Amino acid sequence: MTGKRLLLHLCCAPDGTVPWPTLAEGGYAVEGFFYGSNIHPQEEYCLRLEAVRSLVKAQKGVFHGAPYDPDRWLEAVGEWKDEPEGGKRCLLCFRLQLEAAADFAAEREIPFLATTLTISPHKDVAAINAIGAAVASSRGLSWIGTIWRKGGGFTRSVAESCRLGLYRQNYCGCLYSRRGDDSFEKA
Repeated sequence: MTGKRLLLHLCCAPDGTVPWPTLAEGGYAVEGFFYGSNIHPQEEYCLRLEAVRSLVKAQKGVFHGAPYDPDRWLEAVGEWKDEPEGGKRCLLCFRLQLEAAADFAAEREIPFLATTLTISPHKDVAAINAIGAAVASSRGLSWIGTIWRKGGGFTRSVAESCRLGLYRQNYCGCLYSRRGDDSFEKA
């Protein structure tokens, strides 16, 4: 592996289809990191984990994963369980994911950190980049705050994930983002 080492936080495989090759073309030696403790139920987590592994294989990359610990995640965000989607709970979830990635990068002396979260048209990219920059800085890392949805990034990610046959989920991940869906059973 050549280039500047960078840990790419992968919220899901489809969202990594544009950032990963773009960063690699930019001279970074990209390694993928999947958190996933926010994903419910466990069957959904397993589908997404398998998709991330497929993406990493397609990119001929390196995979790292945090242990699946949904109880810890639920405890951390429980105070904000009644918040609307996109509210304080989501910001805390982004922080938890990016802190896990930053801790992993710092422990392994990977100097650069980025996330795929900014490819979604449904997320607050300014807030994500502010959180990412603060988390990275506090651990001595450099934050790469690219807004991946710009320039048709999201549309390209949909096409590329279809081309690769990656599982595309229909909700953010947590059990709270599925409220009102009668087919969903809480983990």
